[in-house]
Amino acid sequence: MSRRTPRPLVALFTAGYLAPYLLPTVVGRLGDSLHLPPAQAGLIGSALLMSSAAAGFTFAGRVDRMGPRTLARAGLLLAALGYSAAAATSFVPLVVIGAMAGGFGSGTATTVAATGIAGQRDPHRASTLGLLSVSALAGALYLTMPHLGTGHALPFAAIALTALATWPATSGLESGTAQLATPAGQPRPAGPLPFRRSGLVLAAAMLCWSMAQNSLWGVSSRIGTDQAGLTEITVGAVFAVALGAALVGVLGAGALGSRLGRAAPIGAGTALIACCIVVSARADDLTSFATGEIAWNTLYPVVLSYLIGLAASLDPRGRWAVLVGSAASLGTACGPLTGSVLSQTTGYPAMGTTLAVALLVLALPLTAVALHTGGSPLLRPGTVRRRGGAPAALVAGVTGAPAGAVPQMGAPEQPVVEITVSTPQPAPTQEEFSTAGPRGGAAGLGQSSNANASTSAR
Repeated sequence: MSRRTPRPLVALFTAGYLAPYLLPTVVGRLGDSLHLPPAQAGLIGSALLMSSAAAGFTFAGRVDRMGPRTLARAGLLLAALGYSAAAATSFVPLVVIGAMAGGFGSGTATTVAATGIAGQRDPHRASTLGLLSVSALAGALYLTMPHLGTGHALPFAAIALTALATWPATSGLESGTAQLATPAGQPRPAGPLPFRRSGLVLAAAMLCWSMAQNSLWGVSSRIGTDQAGLTEITVGAVFAVALGAALVGVLGAGALGSRLGRAAPIGAGTALIACCIVVSARADDLTSFATGEIAWNTLYPVVLSYLIGLAASLDPRGRWAVLVGSAASLGTACGPLTGSVLSQTTGYPAMGTTLAVALLVLALPLTAVALHTGGSPLLRPGTVRRRGGAPAALVAGVTGAPAGAVPQMGAPEQPVVEITVSTPQPAPTQEEFSTAGPRGGAAGLGQSSNANASTSAR
């Protein structure tokens, strides 16, 4: 996938991630408008996200072979049709079918975006731009939807319209089957998945990490209205402010970049998120609810951007980015149902404590993967850039050198001048040799000198 198409990738990222970001209002409105208990409404949200995860597992590693533009447009069309169908009916089975079809389309768009982001020169920056876009859009929707009416049709229609609005951006993607390429224009290496153990640990941890996050996110609206005693308009305003704070957090993560590496933001950020979840789950008034939600939403996209960048850096073909993202979607899918069941059986405060403990445990393997892989390929094959001294450039220039061999420093990357090495001359043939010794005339001296030189070179 070409590195010249960041805008289409950001647009696809936004269209694919919008449904999870609107999950609280989707689940809440499904329960209210269809008169469903929280567990059943959460199950519909889980079905939507489960379908999105299935799309990622289905198309992982196949985007370039099927064609990024073709696959992206198919996903956007399916998302628009599915969510529109869910918005147009109150018959629960049709709502479920439409939500699952739309979820598969969203997951397809996310898969194309993740594959393209993995091929960018700076995957963390590309994922940061996507998170900025989807946070801004979701915040605007949380502010406006409560004033437009009630019912589940509005959030579904908003996601469908976003998918249609993203369609023109796909013209910037490659059509047909695309050649796997790095940002330097070199073919991206094929073969088995690199960093298998680290990738599997990251995928498993991300599944549980996302499930813990979205267990609270899926019932946050209920916490605000039922436990904190707030109106839907007030809860929507809190969510909008929280997503605005998320923009600030993502901007900070983009400015920070790799100065602290990935291990510290992932490990410490996950621990802080655990504390925010406890505060939010125990909220009983506007102040505590807003404090927990705003602090949590500020930190969540920051850590998520580093996790996305870590997964993308494990494989320049984007396979780990898609697989880890799909595992995260699977965890996200289980989140609403898990949160609904936990909150109904144990109450919101106990649910928050349980989720916080789980996140503290998950911080250990996530940090270990970030430390073990060292952020993974700092340099793509075909590009020799220096980060932290000449030895780093020499190691990076070796084909197949392990990514962890290149030290990560805080200094910005500086391009190194490429040196063209002339190809060696072909070996001299038998006719170019002659017996040693002086020959008469200038011509003979020249021939003798050439013969000796050829022998020395040999």
